[in-house]
Amino acid sequence: MRDEVDDLVEAWGRERGDLDLAPVEVFSRISRLARHLDLARRDAFTAHGIESWEFDVLAALRRAGSPYELSPGRLLRETLVTSGTMTNRVDRLTARGLVERLPDPKDRRGVLVRLTVDGKATVDGAFEALLAAEADLLADLPDKQRTQLAGLLRSLLAPFS
Repeated sequence: MRDEVDDLVEAWGRERGDLDLAPVEVFSRISRLARHLDLARRDAFTAHGIESWEFDVLAALRRAGSPYELSPGRLLRETLVTSGTMTNRVDRLTARGLVERLPDPKDRRGVLVRLTVDGKATVDGAFEALLAAEADLLADLPDKQRTQLAGLLRSLLAPFS
């Protein structure tokens, strides 16, 4: 089975046969898959009235487990954004009724950010839609190949962790 990347590599091979094109064979496919995943994520999130950044914050709170709350500092570490960005995001999510700020009982100066009932329903629905879309993207791969692919990608990402 050939794909557009094979054509691309073949053309580069004709023009630059002196180069090792193996990285192009891998990363051009990853790049194309990333575009399809971005579209699937956007569709899943849009269907639930949220944007990708909103999902990231809501999902971090949801993964924290009941009562679905984290300190702003922990949210920063979970979502890899700056404190100014997180403040803005929490403000916007609070205005939409998806999260609320509560005093931190362990730190009188601190606050906790907690999912509201609407926030939990929103992130759960968006996550279910995302999983369905991702399953569709993987539908043609047998389970054994999915497991192999996950392991290979994990190895590729390990140096960045």
